[in-house]
Amino acid sequence: MIKIDARGLSCPEPVLRAMEQIEKGESEIEVSVDTNISMENVKRNFEKNGYSVTTKEEEDFFIVTGKK
Repeated sequence: MIKIDARGLSCPEPVLRAMEQIEKGESEIEVSVDTNISMENVKRNFEKNGYSVTTKEEEDFFIVTGKK
């Protein structure tokens, strides 16, 4: 599993970092983000690329996991 810590980064950076891994063909990618907007954008991008998505809310951030 590839883990990306995108906390503190504003869009579109979290999406771009996830896209790099999607383009490499990674089958499981976990992205940590700290805003609702970033979480929704990363989730939508995974879904658009055929990944099943789970989201988990931690105390002060979200974990979005995409699996193929």
